[in-house]
Amino acid sequence: MRFAIAAVVLVLVGGVVWYGISTSEPPPPPQIFKKGNDTASVVEIDTSMGKIQATLFRKKAPITTANFLAYVRAGFYNGTIFHRVIPNFMIQGGGFLPNMSKKLTGKPIKNEATNGLSNKIGTLAMARTKSPHSATSQFFINVKTNTELDHSGKTRRGWGYCVFGKVSKGMDVVKKIRNVQTEIQNYRANVPVTPVLIKSIKILH
Repeated sequence: MRFAIAAVVLVLVGGVVWYGISTSEPPPPPQIFKKGNDTASVVEIDTSMGKIQATLFRKKAPITTANFLAYVRAGFYNGTIFHRVIPNFMIQGGGFLPNMSKKLTGKPIKNEATNGLSNKIGTLAMARTKSPHSATSQFFINVKTNTELDHSGKTRRGWGYCVFGKVSKGMDVVKKIRNVQTEIQNYRANVPVTPVLIKSIKILH
């Protein structure tokens, strides 16, 4: 599949490298994205179609949850969308704005898919490119059990996708999102015709 190519921005701010597709939005202050010990374990994803509550697996995926919570605390996800919806697979979001411009992100993180957690229905996992250790901000919610996404070996194909949480409330909202009408936009398939907005993600406790 061919993709429209925009200018790539590489910015060094306070020792943190930000990179991504160029947009008019500047990168957020690096100090907000600082990762550290975080005891939060439950978040609420407030979408234009309802609220989803998720429990994070901090002990099983410490790097991944710390990364996710850093984006949450920075307000990074506020105003992004679920930009990829495949009804018999998953719903993916956390990286694009409603106009399909890609937000600048922090550095990629280590893939913790070796943690033994499976991509079962209702679980949250990190989206990435074909490179195993390329996840940044984007995540997806499995709308069916996708064990083919689990870790099967330390190879490019076998690394899998790291599960770091599970929907505890709001699967009805997930099901509503999975059934929205989609189309091709900017050479990207499975984009909802009507944007499914992530109004905010906030920490409950």
